[in-house]
Amino acid sequence: METNVLTVVMLPLAIGIIMMGLGLTLTIDDFRRIVVYPKAVIIGLVCQMLILPVVCFLIATGFGLTPELSVGLMLLAAAPGGATANLYSHLAKGDVALNVTLTAVNSVLSLFTLPLIVNFAIAHFMQSDQAVTMQFGKILEVCVIVIIPVSIGMLIRSKSPSLSLKLDKPVKILSALFLVLIIVLAVLKEKHNIVTYFKEVGLAALAFNVLSMAVGYFVPLLFRINKKQAIAIGMEIGIHNGTLAIYIALTLLGNSTMSIPPAIYSLIMFFTAAAFGFLVNSMSKKEQL
Repeated sequence: METNVLTVVMLPLAIGIIMMGLGLTLTIDDFRRIVVYPKAVIIGLVCQMLILPVVCFLIATGFGLTPELSVGLMLLAAAPGGATANLYSHLAKGDVALNVTLTAVNSVLSLFTLPLIVNFAIAHFMQSDQAVTMQFGKILEVCVIVIIPVSIGMLIRSKSPSLSLKLDKPVKILSALFLVLIIVLAVLKEKHNIVTYFKEVGLAALAFNVLSMAVGYFVPLLFRINKKQAIAIGMEIGIHNGTLAIYIALTLLGNSTMSIPPAIYSLIMFFTAAAFGFLVNSMSKKEQL
């Protein structure tokens, strides 16, 4: 498949479906719920937007990643949580309502924080003649491709809850299929270098994923957040919107190498999130004995 078909058609369509699927699960009350869970929401957002980029920066530096792979990993750290976190949180007996709230708030805030983190990463890791920063027009493009589908989904949920319920499962399936397709296409685009890239960034992506979930789970516990909410935050922090990160790398930054860390991370996170859910549930059962 031609690169322009991937970047002009497939990626925007994939993000549109994924973000509309997120909108189908949201109501205005999800934003108001910040008042109900202020402590949990604030800690979750601090983990996501402050601690996580620092952890990612240290991993990229510590593993000695190339500049482009480092920026790609930082781009993933800056991306909001993925809607899949809600499903994994449910399976792990986490607080799904908190997940939905965090995803909603984080998706909005990331429109402002993502360009700051990515531009910092580009300025730090790339040489001046290699840098392609996210300008206002590009930021606006991200806003449009995120906000409009979410708004459509929320409108459907508001006007026809029964229709949103019918659409929920097919849209989730389509979202998963598109995510897999986008990862495959991103990997195929770099097929000649993928083995090298996997060797270079695979362990770093795994370390970042595991540490993300650990931060999301243990930091809330340190602040006496209950276990169900800690599980929810752990899933939210560990599962990122990899499709959006790949889209920004390929389309807005025009760099296919930067799309490799999000692609590899997106493959890893489904297995590690399942293992994380199993582990925290096993720990809970032992504590109850």
